[in-house]
Amino acid sequence: MKLVSACLLGIKCRYDGKSKPNEKVLELSRKETLIPFCPEQAGGLPTPRVPQEIQGCSGETVLDGQCKVMNKEGKDVTEEFIRGAEETLKLVKLFNIKEAIMKQRSPSCGCGLTFDGTFSKKFIKGDGVAAALLKRNGIKVITEEDL
Repeated sequence: MKLVSACLLGIKCRYDGKSKPNEKVLELSRKETLIPFCPEQAGGLPTPRVPQEIQGCSGETVLDGQCKVMNKEGKDVTEEFIRGAEETLKLVKLFNIKEAIMKQRSPSCGCGLTFDGTFSKKFIKGDGVAAALLKRNGIKVITEEDL
């Protein structure tokens, strides 16, 4: 059993109200039990929602209170991102999940790369907030690109 970013299974939960189905993830769902989850929705953000990015740092520093997540309109959504990460962790603990497949470059699910906070489609190294919290708790996190 694995946790998976819900958008990768075709669930319309992305910021733009769309999904991002991934053929490798869909194929895996026919062989294994995948639990879909969207940390941003679980944190209380609506769908669709204004784009948001971690501001020039990573999910690790957001969790440490040293950085914020802002939406494109300048609203601080850090609290919602941390809440969503905590809800994600509750789910993996509830089902004893040891691995997660998360959407690359997402400010919550990104693993290894996230947007840089300028809303200019540039990337920096680092994890999203939920991915960072899962890793801190011993959960293996990979992206759809790693399949």
